[in-house]
This record gives sequence, C-alpha cells and structure tokens, in this order.
Amino acid sequence: MINRMNLAWSVLFATWIVALVATLGALFVGEVLHQAPCYLCWHQRAFMFPLAVVLGIATWRSDAGVAVYGLPLSLIGWLIATTHLLLYWNVIPRTIEPCGSGPSCTGNNMAIFGSIPLPLLSFLAFTLIAAGLITLIRGRTTT
Repeated sequence: MINRMNLAWSVLFATWIVALVATLGALFVGEVLHQAPCYLCWHQRAFMFPLAVVLGIATWRSDAGVAVYGLPLSLIGWLIATTHLLLYWNVIPRTIEPCGSGPSCTGNNMAIFGSIPLPLLSFLAFTLIAAGLITLIRGRTTT
C-alpha cells in the first residue's frame, strides 16, 4: 500500500519529469533543429523553464507545498498554450495573431515529425503539470 507521502513524492516526480522533458524538448527544437521560437512560444517557455527548476527542487526536498506557487505558473502557461493551439487550429482568426515579424505562430514549422503540433505538446505538458499540482493541493486539504 502506498502511503500519502510516497504518493505526493510520486506526483511531484511525475510533474518534474513532464516539465523537464518539455524544457529539454523546447531547447532541442531551438538549438539543435535551429527553429526560432515564435512570440507565443517565448511566453510559454517563460513559464515552463522555471517549473522545471522549481519542481526539481521540490521533488528533491519532497515539498508538496510547491503546488501553491507552481500552479499559477502552470495555469498561465496553459492559457498561453491554449491560445496558441486555437490559433494553430484556426479556431481563433489569424487576424488577431500576436506574431508580427519573426517566426509564425501557425506556420508549418510549428509541427514535429510533420504532424504533431508543438502547441499541442505544450498544452499537454501544462495540463499534466497543473493536474498533478491540483492533486497535491487536494491531497493536503483532505487529511
């Protein structure tokens, strides 16, 4: 039987791995594949990169209290990723696309392996992290 402390650590570890993979993936796309990030990608990175560090430290210290300050970071990143994904899928008209000069937020280079949209991967990562942090908050309040 898994006790509450082990479960909290497992959730912390899982959220950290998601944030770490997302961060390393963003760096790989930018530095190895030489794809410049678009305007919305920069903003998503601004919220994902700190999560990789903060969740890593929280996992090492077994500090489930990270959920209180990690959740706002993940939710703001999730909102940006959702907007980006809706733009990519043409749900939001491109006339309000925030990208000016520079890489397009909806161009062909916004997909890896030819078919997996980068905004979708970001959306999924922020969703998983937020869900994990909400689980931690609920676990702390139901004792």
